[in-house]
Amino acid sequence: MRNVEKRVVLHFPGFEPLDASLHRARYERSARQSAAAWDFSVAVDSLQNFGRAPYFDVNAKGADWQTHSRVHILDHNDLVAKLNGRPFFTRLGQGYLAAGRVVASGGMTGYFRHAWRFGLFFIFPFLLMLVGLLLSLSIALLPALLGLPSWSHIGSIALAVAFFIYVFLPQAERLHTLHLFADWEMAVAMAGLNGIGAEQWIEACAISARQVLDEPADEYVISSHSMGSSVAAHVIGLLLEREPELFRGKRIVFTTLGSAILQCALMRPATTLRSRVGLLASCQEIFWLDVHCLTDAIHFYKAKVVAVCGHADAPQATIQFIRFKKMLSSKHYAKIKRDFLRVHRQYVLGPDVRAPFDFTLLTAGPLPASSFAAFSQTDMPELTFGPGSDNVRFSSVGR
Repeated sequence: MRNVEKRVVLHFPGFEPLDASLHRARYERSARQSAAAWDFSVAVDSLQNFGRAPYFDVNAKGADWQTHSRVHILDHNDLVAKLNGRPFFTRLGQGYLAAGRVVASGGMTGYFRHAWRFGLFFIFPFLLMLVGLLLSLSIALLPALLGLPSWSHIGSIALAVAFFIYVFLPQAERLHTLHLFADWEMAVAMAGLNGIGAEQWIEACAISARQVLDEPADEYVISSHSMGSSVAAHVIGLLLEREPELFRGKRIVFTTLGSAILQCALMRPATTLRSRVGLLASCQEIFWLDVHCLTDAIHFYKAKVVAVCGHADAPQATIQFIRFKKMLSSKHYAKIKRDFLRVHRQYVLGPDVRAPFDFTLLTAGPLPASSFAAFSQTDMPELTFGPGSDNVRFSSVGR
């Protein structure tokens, strides 16, 4: 298994309020953690403009290997900022409207059928906000319930408003509740390719991605996290629709991390997305690695995304099961394990110790990205940077 000397990465981040420069800063922090754990050096260069796919170069070097990777970030921060920048009641109303569309289009039924925890994730922000509104309404109506005079409502309404604004909302925002409202608006838009300029935005990303794929490299990694997996499937699927032979002669690894493709694809209007998933799965040059973690509730654990999208006869994505607990120190894991959104981000964050999965090694290390498919949570191999060899070796260590 020869080392990768030159790699091109197209990374599609999840639904976070971070632009490309902030994703680059996060990547640099994570890369330093990985380098410390694996004992290699890494340098992350500054961000350079490249249409919808700005990039930064990563130079990683070990005792007898060196890999240069160019990482392009295709973030959707413009859409996130647009959704989160509206007045409170607009965000509230549009969020509940999106939830209604998910239910009406069969999405919620599909969530509970294929990943019940994801179903709970769907209803959580809407139920929480409803509880807050009902509590505030109860405070406002308290005088009537107690048989007090009508003028008492002046004080109870003021108290209800104060409770909602100064007590409930700050606690709800600690759980990113309104941000999750916007996430479901984005999901509906990606499913039906309508609203918030989704189709035009995907077209713009496809133009930049197509230019990226002209860069020479030993390996092309298309990595995506969470909502970014639906975006990546749309963008790369659109390119394959136009150029079925686009990847001929190239080594392509499509890596979905905590994938939420089914968040969008399980809605009935998502016919185009499901079709593009089939194109990706059927492309002989693409190796699809789907990374799952049991303790991450915000993805479709063990679900075979290609089959669920209606392509049971197509090659299925190779699933790699990982455990975040094996990537972090006991103290660090104990600190984050009850924060479901923080746990969900761990796929693209740095490790404390050597582990079977490492985002930096996947995108900037010497191993071909497809080789990570050999790792599992039950038989956890140990990566060994072999001294005196021009290859990086695997040594399997049972747990």
